[in-house]
Amino acid sequence: MRQLKGKVKETNKQKKERKKEFMENKEKVFTIVVPVVAGLFMLLVAYVYFKTRPRTVDMVMED
Repeated sequence: MRQLKGKVKETNKQKKERKKEFMENKEKVFTIVVPVVAGLFMLLVAYVYFKTRPRTVDMVMED
């Protein structure tokens, strides 16, 4: 029987490899992407904090 044009059927080995790669990529999200995003968020919070805090004015007290 001829295969019609279109999606190629995967073998069981290819399917297992694809699922394994998907799981590895999912793990990388938690080990690489999340800490980087958290670090960038902390930098943003620190930047906003330092830019919005009131300035201290040194007043010279004269007697």
